[in-house]
Amino acid sequence: MGIGGDDSRPPHRQFGEEGGRLSYGDYLRVAQLLDQQRPESEAPDELLFITIHQVYELWFKLLLHELESARDAMFAGELWRARHLFRRVHAVERVLIQQVEVLETMTPQDFLAFRSKLAPASGFQSVQFRELEFLSGLKDERYLGSFRHADEAELRRLRRRLDEPTLWDAYLTALARRGLPVSDDEVMDSLLTVARDRRSYDDLWQLAEDLLTHDESAALWRMRHVQMVERQIGTKSGTGGSTGAPYLRDRMRLHYFPMLWELRAWL
Repeated sequence: MGIGGDDSRPPHRQFGEEGGRLSYGDYLRVAQLLDQQRPESEAPDELLFITIHQVYELWFKLLLHELESARDAMFAGELWRARHLFRRVHAVERVLIQQVEVLETMTPQDFLAFRSKLAPASGFQSVQFRELEFLSGLKDERYLGSFRHADEAELRRLRRRLDEPTLWDAYLTALARRGLPVSDDEVMDSLLTVARDRRSYDDLWQLAEDLLTHDESAALWRMRHVQMVERQIGTKSGTGGSTGAPYLRDRMRLHYFPMLWELRAWL
């Protein structure tokens, strides 16, 4: 009991009592979110197709946020923070790969029941996916011509990604901060120094491994994606006008950080 016989303990309050009294549905905009799946046909599996691709776009949004933050942390010299963010990126990318299995529960016959409704829409037109590639180092201005249906805000985002530094640029800055040369002729020697003297440069080595895992995860996703496409439509052309599986197979050979792969041959 407190002075005068009053209980000095603070009054009991429920968690959130003093907040904005948001509900779960209000905070997450659940009603608006669930209103975004609008099939163009009566085919039962079209809802699956729409849902999976919308979920991919949500993950892409998060990946862009985390990769930007990791890049900025590298520029700021906060390598510990960049590594923390990359662990999250890798976890999300594993989910992206696993999600392909859900889409593969749709048979080719069930996909063909609504595929004609998609044209000319295509995953080829995913602005966020192309942003991820540009941010990671695969910059190709020719893709801007593929986004005829993109609005001006989306095109501005793509142009910004083409102009801004990549993850690799940030990593080279981290090397330079430690006194390692990063000119085109010298960067491989610096990577070898990091790899051979982990006692001095283990943080830089581990960060390079994080970049490589990001690169490898993207390659694994492309591989699973092309397998899924071949399983669904074989060698048919894509709805957006691409060659479909052959185009996707060509992109399986791409690397975000080719020097980190080449480094293995020099060790």
